[in-house]
Amino acid sequence: MKDNFKNIYQFKISMKGITPQIWRRIQVPENYTFLDLHDAIQAAMNWDDYHLHEFEMQNPKTGMFDRIGTKDEDYDAFSDEPLVPENKVKLSKYFTLENKVATYRYDFGDNWHVKIRLEKILPRKEGVKYPVCTAGKRAAVPEDIGGIGGYENMLEILEDPENEEYEDTVEWLGEDFDPEYFDPNDIAF
Repeated sequence: MKDNFKNIYQFKISMKGITPQIWRRIQVPENYTFLDLHDAIQAAMNWDDYHLHEFEMQNPKTGMFDRIGTKDEDYDAFSDEPLVPENKVKLSKYFTLENKVATYRYDFGDNWHVKIRLEKILPRKEGVKYPVCTAGKRAAVPEDIGGIGGYENMLEILEDPENEEYEDTVEWLGEDFDPEYFDPNDIAF
């Protein structure tokens, strides 16, 4: 069923509140659900999917903003608002060339907000295995870094090898972590 599609949606996903911008361009099948899109964003951002998440997007039929996600006990601690089940609703029910922007919120502690913008609807290319990441800039924010403030602090530490937290930070991130590096070929869905 997942292979039965004619078009792909090209999205630009970008972290809000971080400059220079961290972003990815991904292409996904038109028959994807929001849960499938969540999985693709997790892969594109090199995250491990162990935090709560939700989407917020204008419903093209009602004009109201819907929250789309999966409700569980942990989610109930943050909100009692109704959620549209992400595993049941297709992207094509919400995303159109007139209704092209959504927000993806991940890790309610670090409180990451990711802008999702539909750039194009393209015909499927034979021989391409979707989803695919075609472009992007900068390494994704590490999980559990402490939000935007923690991320900015990490960048300052990495610029100063004399900082008392430098060695611990490099050990935690890994020796080869470069906040400016990104190669779409490194993304595995």
